[in-house]
Amino acid sequence: MATVTIIGAGMMGSALAFPARENGHTVRLVGTHLDREIIEVSVATNRHPKFNKDFPAGLEFYQIEDVEKAIDGADMIIGGVSSFGVDWFADKILPIIPESTPILTVTKGLMDTPDGKLLTYPDLWRAKADGLGKKLSLNAVGGPCTSYELVAHDQTEVAFCGDDLDTLAMLKEIMQTEYYHISITTDVRGIESAVALKNGYALGIALTIGLNQKAFGIDSELHFNSQAAVFGQAVEEMYKLLAFQDSLTLQNLKVGIGDLYVTVYGGRTRLVGILLGRGLNIDEAKAELNGVTLESLVVAERVARAIIKSAELGRADLADFPLLLHINDVLTKKAPADIPWEKFTF
Repeated sequence: MATVTIIGAGMMGSALAFPARENGHTVRLVGTHLDREIIEVSVATNRHPKFNKDFPAGLEFYQIEDVEKAIDGADMIIGGVSSFGVDWFADKILPIIPESTPILTVTKGLMDTPDGKLLTYPDLWRAKADGLGKKLSLNAVGGPCTSYELVAHDQTEVAFCGDDLDTLAMLKEIMQTEYYHISITTDVRGIESAVALKNGYALGIALTIGLNQKAFGIDSELHFNSQAAVFGQAVEEMYKLLAFQDSLTLQNLKVGIGDLYVTVYGGRTRLVGILLGRGLNIDEAKAELNGVTLESLVVAERVARAIIKSAELGRADLADFPLLLHINDVLTKKAPADIPWEKFTF
């Protein structure tokens, strides 16, 4: 049996404790400095405060002060921080992880560069590790997986990506169950780009729900024509963005579209998109959601910024991305939701 240390007690990191522990492994869940209350509640009740199901028996809980103790002897580290914790993980956690211990991150996102390129988080962490003189095994998980449905044992298919297939096969063996199904691939940029890109586009699709509520009433029946039209445009633009990333494959598109689908139907991105569609500006929507973490906003703005810069350099055509640019205007310029339908036609 293996020892699995999860750093970050958010919903997804904590959800992965279920397949790992149910497979008989020792599982250590470490809260970050922001997760202190989560760990306290989990210790007292053996349940994450956001879940309606107890953790499997025997899970070990640690506060951040004991992170080095939790890492000692681990066979794998799962990075469970949000995209807002990327720099913290790089600065505080990477330096204390042994080179022999592979890392699997659940963090989804991209970082744009001044010259219009998009970097994955494993790219950023690899640069940090190189600067420390460390050769770390940096792997990631992507695909359509909501934390609470993983906890409920809904059938889930994801992809683990990294540089070494043998390492990925080992991680898969530790984590795979009869309900958690794992593909493995060395296309890190492709998988990580696909699952990051869907965030902004899911918000764009949710705009149509809010627009229809604005037109017909909050309690009106759902309208699916408009959602489907924007979903189709989102897939087209994701296809072009994967090509922009030199990562266009059927497998990457499959993972990205699946993740887009599940994000549209639940979660924080859907909520903020609906509020923006109803007519709230981004500041009002954030206030309405009372501090809920909105990673989708960050990704959408970064991708749009990279495409705009690349268009200036002749590497992209803005006409290919009308939905992305409209989402960006809604987020950064507080433009009203007014979906450019005719730009979607061919």
